[in-house]
Amino acid sequence: MAANNVLWISGASGLVGGFALDLALEDAQFEKVISFGRRPSGKKHDKLLEKSVDFAAFDAGDAPAPSIALCALGTTIKKAGSKEAFRAVDHDAVLAFAKAAKERGAESFVIVTALGADKGSMVFYNRVKGEVEDALRAMGWRSLVIAQPSLLLGDRAESRPGERVGIVLSRAFAPLLRPFGGRPIEASDVARAMIAAAKAPPAGVTVLSSGEMQPKRG
Repeated sequence: MAANNVLWISGASGLVGGFALDLALEDAQFEKVISFGRRPSGKKHDKLLEKSVDFAAFDAGDAPAPSIALCALGTTIKKAGSKEAFRAVDHDAVLAFAKAAKERGAESFVIVTALGADKGSMVFYNRVKGEVEDALRAMGWRSLVIAQPSLLLGDRAESRPGERVGIVLSRAFAPLLRPFGGRPIEASDVARAMIAAAKAPPAGVTVLSSGEMQPKRG
């Protein structure tokens, strides 16, 4: 397997993806980082190449072949506007990106889904997340790492006042929830766990629970 020196990343304009992009750019192990998105991140770096793409007809163009791909694509039903539009992002776009990366030579894939992802779930959001996980498993990656965070904490550009209040309260009560795997988690901690997996991809399928991605505190 080639050295992990070319990273493809999608969803870098989002909360987890933004942190992951920053970490990858700061890490000397990645010689080139190719970011695919509907809009540019606005970040500047010597080893960053940004490609604007239509995920409905994904085309990587002349982007350097990846050694590993990281996916942080995701939206909400409310933001997308409908269940169909949500699925187009969290399922169809994810798989289009994954297939393109694999066709270009990537053997490892790291993705963030969600706590409770299950293709048999009665909850539409969790069901779609579970379906995409199953589809990725079927692709036969040498290494597939699935990060399943609980409630994400972090400053979103589109956050509304009510969401900000919820984040403040979640952080305040987080210490009381530390024994539980479903306690809220900082998006930066999820990104850090994903980049660590990208740097040293474990063989087979690995699921990172929300609790496992929480930083160890004395």
